[in-house]
Amino acid sequence: MSKELKEAEEAKKELGSDGLPGHHYFLDAVNHIDEAVANKSIASSAAKGIIYSLVETLGTMVGDPDLPAHLKSGYMGALDLAVELEAKLAKVR
Repeated sequence: MSKELKEAEEAKKELGSDGLPGHHYFLDAVNHIDEAVANKSIASSAAKGIIYSLVETLGTMVGDPDLPAHLKSGYMGALDLAVELEAKLAKVR
């Protein structure tokens, strides 16, 4: 199996049966950025941009009336965490 095919298979595992990633996927992303900022392994401006994108994406997903309730609650938790990190990063120069 080629490397690209293996990566595609791994990416599919991240998605639920409905084709959407679980909230843990977004929580991991927020935590990863938080750790990278703490370790100074990412520029704060880059972290701000990534978190901004996550907040916008999660906000759009949470606002979707067709989103199942079990996913909405998980996404809302991830959104709250991302907004907290965004506020924390706003204080960083």
